[in-house]
Amino acid sequence: MKIRKLIVSQRSTLTHRKPLSNFQLESKQCLSSYTEEPELEGFSQFIDSLKNYEKSGVPKDAGTDSDDGFDLGRMKRLMTGLGNPLSNFKSVHIAGTKGKGSTAAYLSNILRSEGYSVGCYTSPHMLSIRERMSVGKMGKPVSSNALNCLFHSIKRSLNEAIVLENGCLSHFEVLTAVAFALFAQENVDIAIIEAGLGGARDATNVISSSELDASIITTIGEEHLAALGGSLESIAMAKAGIIKHGRPVILGGPFLPHIDRILRDRASSMFSPIVSASDAGVRTSIKGIGTFKGRPSQCCDLVIGLDHGSQSSIELRDLNLSMLGTHQLQNAVTATCAALCLRNQGWRISNGSIRAGLENTFLPGRSQFLTSKEAEKLGLSGSTVLVDGAHTKDSAKALLETIQTTFPDSRLAIVVAMASDKDHLAFAKEFLSGKQLEAVFLTEADIAGGTSRTTSATALRDCWIQASRELGIEVLHDRMTRYRELFEDNFISSTRDSKHETIVAAQNSLSDSLRFANQILRERTRNELGILVVTGSLHIVSLVLASLNR
Repeated sequence: MKIRKLIVSQRSTLTHRKPLSNFQLESKQCLSSYTEEPELEGFSQFIDSLKNYEKSGVPKDAGTDSDDGFDLGRMKRLMTGLGNPLSNFKSVHIAGTKGKGSTAAYLSNILRSEGYSVGCYTSPHMLSIRERMSVGKMGKPVSSNALNCLFHSIKRSLNEAIVLENGCLSHFEVLTAVAFALFAQENVDIAIIEAGLGGARDATNVISSSELDASIITTIGEEHLAALGGSLESIAMAKAGIIKHGRPVILGGPFLPHIDRILRDRASSMFSPIVSASDAGVRTSIKGIGTFKGRPSQCCDLVIGLDHGSQSSIELRDLNLSMLGTHQLQNAVTATCAALCLRNQGWRISNGSIRAGLENTFLPGRSQFLTSKEAEKLGLSGSTVLVDGAHTKDSAKALLETIQTTFPDSRLAIVVAMASDKDHLAFAKEFLSGKQLEAVFLTEADIAGGTSRTTSATALRDCWIQASRELGIEVLHDRMTRYRELFEDNFISSTRDSKHETIVAAQNSLSDSLRFANQILRERTRNELGILVVTGSLHIVSLVLASLNR
C-alpha cells in the first residue's frame, strides 16, 4: 500500500464562502490545551511553584545551562538526600541541539526489544508531564498513580532540600531528581537520560563516570545561543561537558570540522573512546516511501562496520522507519552505534532487537501525518495535515526535505507559532526558499504553559515580510492595502484572484489560522495534492494533538 493511499486526497468543494472579516467573528472552534490528570494535581502544583520562584530573585531556569548561577553541587546534595538513586542503575547520557529525543526513543526501544527494563527521561512533554518519564519493558509513560505515590513518598526530602538550598531548586532539577528516584524504585536495568538545554551545567550531568555506560552527542547547531555562550563553539563545549572520564562517547553528526575537533579534543582529554556515527564505515540510503504498520514509513538500508571488532558491525536491509527524513535516519544510525557500543561492553543486544527497536519507534509531532479522522476532528475534513515541531533553520530544512521526499509534487500552506528565543528570520527564509507556499498564517501558542516566551503573531508576520524582501520574493501580506481590498468582500474568490502569490497573515487564533490556511490550500490546489503543515514549536503541535484527545 503506497503512502498516497493512506492520506486522504483533497477533492471536496468548499461550501462556505464568507468574507474573511465575518469568518473571523463567527469562528467558534477552539483548540483546547491538555489539563493534567486530577490525581497529579498536588505534584503539578508543587512543580509549578518551583517554576515561578524567580519572583524572589532566583533565576527561573536554574538547573539548565541558561542559569549563570547553576551549581552542580546543589544537584549532588539533592541526590544524596534521596538516597543516591543513580547508584542503582547504569545510564546513557544524551546531549545535542537536535535529535536527542528521537535518538533516546530509538535506543530505549532497542534495549526493550531485547527484554531489558529501561527508564527514559526526556523533555519537553507533549500532553502530560508523565511523558517525560517512561519505565519498564513496554516503554509507556509512568502511570499517574505511580508518579503520585512516588512524589508523596519523597516530598519531605524534596522540601528539606529546598530549605537547605535557600529556595534555589528549579522545576527542572526536581523533575530530574524525581525521574532518577522513579528509575531506582522500578529497578530498571538501564536509563536513557536526555540533557536539557546544554550539558556541562545541566541538572542531568550529575551522573558520574562510574554510573555511566556511554555518552551521546547528536548534533551541534545554533539554538539557545544566548544561554550557551553566544557561539557555535561555546555550544559544542557545553554539550561536550557530558563526556565522562574513561567512558565511550558516540558522536552523531555530521559536524563542521572545527566543531568535530572540539568534541574530539574533549574526549581525548577525558580518555574517552570515540564512536562516530558519521564514520566512513557507516553507509545508509533511503530506498523508498511506503507504509509500515499503518503509518507512513521510509524503507532504508543501514550498514555499519566500525573498527572495533565484529560486535560493532551490523547490516540492516529494508529497514522500515516510521519517523521520516534523512535526519531521522541519522538519528537511527546514532542510536544503533550506541547499541553496538553497549554490546561491546557486555550488554546482550542482538541484531534482531536492533531492527525491531528501530522499526517500532514513533514519536508524536515529528513529521507526523494526521489520519483522516483526526483531520476531521479539527474541522479539516479531506485535508492532508502534517504536524512537526521544527523550530530552527536546520530543522525547517530537514522538514522540507522530508516533504520533498515523501510528496515531491505537493504544495503547502503552513501555520506557524514560535518561542521568542528562536531565529525567526532564518526559519522563515528556509521555508520561503523551499517548496511552493500558498499561504503562511502566523499565530500564537503558549510556551511552557505561559505567554512570556511566546512570539506575537504580528511580530512573526513582520519577520516573514522582512525575509521575503531580503530574498526578493513577492508575497501578499495583511499589511498591504491590496490584501485588505481583496479579502474584504469574498475570501474564496479573492484566493483565486491571488493565485500566484504567497499569502502571509497574522492571526491570533490557532483554530482560525488552520481553517483559513486550509481554505486557501484547497481552493488553489483543487485536485492537486496540498499539505497543511503545523510547525514552529512542539508547543503548537502539542496544542493541536491535545485537541484530538479532548
